[in-house]
Amino acid sequence: MKKKTIIILSIMLIAIIGITILYFRGNIEYEYVNNEIEPEEEISDDQLRQTMISVYYVDKNSNEIMPEVKIIDAKNLLNNPYEVLINYLLEGPKSENLKKAIPDGVKLNSVNLKSGVLYVDFSKEFIENHPGGEIEESNTIYTIVNTVTELTEVEAVKILIDGEENKCFVDEKMNFSESFVRLK
Repeated sequence: MKKKTIIILSIMLIAIIGITILYFRGNIEYEYVNNEIEPEEEISDDQLRQTMISVYYVDKNSNEIMPEVKIIDAKNLLNNPYEVLINYLLEGPKSENLKKAIPDGVKLNSVNLKSGVLYVDFSKEFIENHPGGEIEESNTIYTIVNTVTELTEVEAVKILIDGEENKCFVDEKMNFSESFVRLK
């Protein structure tokens, strides 16, 4: 009788241990499933196409060139990214602490990349409406250069005025005979 009781108690103990293991194993799996990271919101197709670009403007206080990051639809950059970037320069910054360096009234005639050099052709207002001064002229040139050289294929920038090379600003402090490269 003692032997039967020990066997029955052993079987019951094994059964209790087995049921306990199965119960906790099921809960652990359940908790694991419930602890998966779920996004707070689904990412839309529009968000997948967004990219960040840096467009350079002039800081109103320090008069230094500073980038403004813009989030745009990447498909806007497919056809002519250089034109898109120059047009952002012409529009001006969103930040109140920055100002555009390209004078008002300037139109972009064309922009073409040839052998790593980006030829940017502006209307005559680029030089006629410019306030002059070496710092202002340099800022105007390098907001353009820094913005378009964010694209790896652009190594230098050549400024044209109504299709003509070798022009200069009115005070002749800076001329456009050479290509401009990004300053480190």
